[in-house]
This record gives sequence, structure tokens and C-alpha cells, in this order.
Amino acid sequence: MVKRKTGIVIRKAHRYLGIFLGIQFLMWTISGLYFSWTDIDEIHGDQFKKKVEPIRYKNLKGLDSTLFGFSISSLELKTIADTPYYWVNDSVLINAKTGVVKPEISKKEALIVASEYVLENLKVTSVDIITEVDKHHEYRERPLPAYVVNYDHPENVKAYVSAKDGSFQRVRHQSWRWFDFLWMTHTMDYEGRDDFNTIALRAFSLLGLITVLSGFVLWYISSTTIRKFFKR
Repeated sequence: MVKRKTGIVIRKAHRYLGIFLGIQFLMWTISGLYFSWTDIDEIHGDQFKKKVEPIRYKNLKGLDSTLFGFSISSLELKTIADTPYYWVNDSVLINAKTGVVKPEISKKEALIVASEYVLENLKVTSVDIITEVDKHHEYRERPLPAYVVNYDHPENVKAYVSAKDGSFQRVRHQSWRWFDFLWMTHTMDYEGRDDFNTIALRAFSLLGLITVLSGFVLWYISSTTIRKFFKR
């Protein structure tokens, strides 16, 4: 038989733990519901994009003459505004027809790249360039500088194009931003979003387990039927 004083302590601990953990438990539940009821392809913005077929080229400038003096570790053929380019060592953009090095693409070229990936019915409102972002920005951990193509849409659609290599990066919209926020609350990684080993998550998980166990203890000490059963 658990003493009355011990029972009161367990009840208080269970109550205050419940209050302390309640908000986080609510966020876990809400975010879990949102994740299970949303289409991940729509979160990625696939409904705003069209399929892009690769372009085949002939008579491109030879690598020996074009890349003379370069020690090549990686090489990719890209199309930027209907012009072929070599993307060398993830750092140098070279016109595949003229051999001229291109420091970065222009705003006009970024708009053409975006138009090749984004549906035609989306109207462009502005094109900006960003050179830095913080850890919470929707374009975090992507190549910089980058052009931001803004569209007239209720979900505040934005397309991002790398200024350095002209590659189409991401589409961002309001549903993705909600997903990103809820994912942050779900993982409790308030910096990068994807760290499942944060101290906060470990602490709340442990306290959650203690809360559940204290609930079972309260159920045991409060039930006369259970106590009678174990006294047989």
C-alpha cells in the first residue's frame, strides 16, 4: 500500500510534468497530423513545376582547348538560357561553344532558367538577388549568391536560381513554410531542423516517459480493484 504522502507527491509530479510537457506534446501531435495529411510532392512544390527534358548538343568546343590549364575533378554540361556551359570542379562556368569563362549569370538569364521549370500561368512580380541567408531562411544551405524570382500567387511562390552556375534550385511556397516550421517543432532542432540528437529533444522524450510511468503508478494506487487483485 502506497502511503498517502507518497501518493500526493506522485500526483503533483504527474500534474506539473503534464503542464510543462503539454505544449510540446500538442506540437508533436499537430505536426504529426500535418505530415500524415499532406502530400510531400506538393510540399516540394511539384504542382508549380513542369517537366524539363535535357537538351542534346553537337559541335561543342573541345575539352582540351577549352579547359587548357585546368585540373578537372568534376565536369557537368548545363544549359543556361539556351546556351550550353561546362560547370567545372563545382566552381567555374565556361561557355561550351566559345570557351569564355562566365563569372555568374545575369538577372535576365535567371528569369529564363526559372521560366523553363515553373508553370507559365504564374506571373513574375520581381527578381531579386541574395548573397547571404540566416539559419532559418527558406533557402538555407544552398548555393549563394542566388536569384529569387517572386510570383503573383496566394501562396507567395518563390523560385531560386543559383547565380554561380545557373542551376534551378528550389520552389518555396506557404505550405512548405508551414511544413518547415512544424518540422522544427517536431524535431526540436531550432537551428538546422534535421538534428534528432538535440538536448531538448532528449530531455523532453525522457520527461515524457516519466510522465507516462507516473500516470501508470497513479492508476495503480488509485484503483481499489487493482490493489485487491495484487493482494490475492
